Amino acid sequence: MAEDERFTPRRELGRTGFVATALGVGDLADRAVPVETCVATARRALDSGLNVIDTAPNYEDGYSEEIVGRAVRERPRDSVFVIDKIDHYDRPVDTQIDGSLARLKLDHADLFVFHGLSAMDAFDRLCQSGGGFDELADAVKAGKCRFRGISSHSPDVLHAALAAGVCDVVMFPVGPFVDPRYVTDILPLAKALGVGTVCFKTFGAGKLVGDTSGYNQPLKTRPRGKLSSGGSDDAEAILPRLSVAECLHYTLTLDPDVALLGLSYPNEHDAAFAAARSFRPLTAGQMDDVRHRAADARRDKGPCWWNPDPNA
Repeated sequence: MAEDERFTPRRELGRTGFVATALGVGDLADRAVPVETCVATARRALDSGLNVIDTAPNYEDGYSEEIVGRAVRERPRDSVFVIDKIDHYDRPVDTQIDGSLARLKLDHADLFVFHGLSAMDAFDRLCQSGGGFDELADAVKAGKCRFRGISSHSPDVLHAALAAGVCDVVMFPVGPFVDPRYVTDILPLAKALGVGTVCFKTFGAGKLVGDTSGYNQPLKTRPRGKLSSGGSDDAEAILPRLSVAECLHYTLTLDPDVALLGLSYPNEHDAAFAAARSFRPLTAGQMDDVRHRAADARRDKGPCWWNPDPNA
């Protein structure tokens, strides 16, 4: 990427003080790919100017954390915002954070979030005195992370977390095929409260741009086509798709602080970067068109687990 095409920091991520780029780097782990290749791919994204990167212990059983740690250690520590996650709500937070920092080989992450916190009863338990949110606050005081938050696939949990004031940053789905409450309720509420927004599912786990049941998993069965006479054809149907640019332009028009994209391979970088460079906010009519075609594009590709109704 030429120097004049590099991404530059755009605005502060909530009240964290960190000025983030509009795109963030996610979904880096594939144990079928050598670690050196994965690290080089992550560095390529960071070299483009992106400065937010995401990982979790359960992404390929720690492999992602190893990759992210190696990718960022050669850079000034304050130049990249590292997000990691707490996968288990019923285990001590401090122990889980220590394990993640050991795999990252960093003395701290910028943000730890409770991962996939989408059940209200689990949220309520973490909010109890001495519970997970208090433990995470203690980790902030100890310097093991700078900020705390949640990632969630539930608008209700996100609303409760924002109302409770326990998050510096929230992570949730925003894209052409998501529950509308993420956009109409959660995004504006977070902005009003000064809470950072890092949003995923721009491509609907790949369903919107490819024939997949999610994250590069090929469809096991596909609908058959129809003959013009009305009989069944043996050929598999050509399923609807959106382009990378349509999906990304939709998300960027909604304007979360950071759109976190799966950038596991150089070709994914190139498609996303080209779409970002060509971005102009979509009109209301264009947004409606993309949203309606997204509903067709995800059909016959399995449930969307990020929606309260996964079969919506």
